[in-house]
Amino acid sequence: MEKPLVVGVDGSDESLHAVDWAADEAALRGVPLRLVFASLWERYEGASLAQGLGRTSEQLFADRIVEAADRRARVRRPEVRTETEVLRDAPVPSLVREARTAALVVLGSRGRGAIAELLLGSVSLAVAAHAHCPVVVLRGRHDRSGGGATHGRVLLGVGEGEHSSAAVRFAFQEAGRRGAVLEAVRAWRCPAYETTDHPLMAGEPARLHEEGAVKVLEAAMAEAATEYRAVEVHRRTAEGPARKVLLDASASADLLVVGARRRGGHFGLQLGRVAHTVLHHSACPVAVVPGE
Repeated sequence: MEKPLVVGVDGSDESLHAVDWAADEAALRGVPLRLVFASLWERYEGASLAQGLGRTSEQLFADRIVEAADRRARVRRPEVRTETEVLRDAPVPSLVREARTAALVVLGSRGRGAIAELLLGSVSLAVAAHAHCPVVVLRGRHDRSGGGATHGRVLLGVGEGEHSSAAVRFAFQEAGRRGAVLEAVRAWRCPAYETTDHPLMAGEPARLHEEGAVKVLEAAMAEAATEYRAVEVHRRTAEGPARKVLLDASASADLLVVGARRRGGHFGLQLGRVAHTVLHHSACPVAVVPGE
């Protein structure tokens, strides 16, 4: 049975743009699109009308949200099968449960209840941190443009360890579906204390760190590159904090892919500093991919 692509909707502009992006992605993947609204506590106006129809005002509001999202998705991508559901629980646990049987979860960067000054809504951040399938959060210009690709480029931040292999494979698949170039980046830094030796040795530590980054990059990409030979890949290393390197590169990408690692004793996925930062500041949508 095909796993659906799930998009969380709440009536906000950001969630509607997430519907656009998700509809395009579902068409690329050839999978159904599942639109869900989750709420536990909110109440809205229109109680008298709701009572006359035998439903609460919240039920009416929720039904209207998912119906509007469904119409939007079907207009944008008529070929995509859609289904809707109103979930009677708080958004975060509802969406985390949805992720167990989903191919992908797509969310807007902020919801209806978000404070304007916040860079990322609490629901989006929490779901990205705990979901057991890849989560895409619509960031940057795509918050408003509906998800259309403009650069033909998928950006991959290559980390260390087994948790990065799933992100590498996901990035290859996304680039292949889009006919896009995959740019794989490994950042490296030379600790300050290593450059305080004799001036003639100043360049040696930097060279060693850069060579180490090249080895990590090549090792991480080797298996997937063999499997996805049709994908054009650009590999590069860059000196500097990984967060800054990826944020700078996100300005010319259609999707930024990063891995998430599991930590023993914690619930679900725990986002590292790099993933946390790009979710708040990226100039393009961010895919957080849990380790295998």
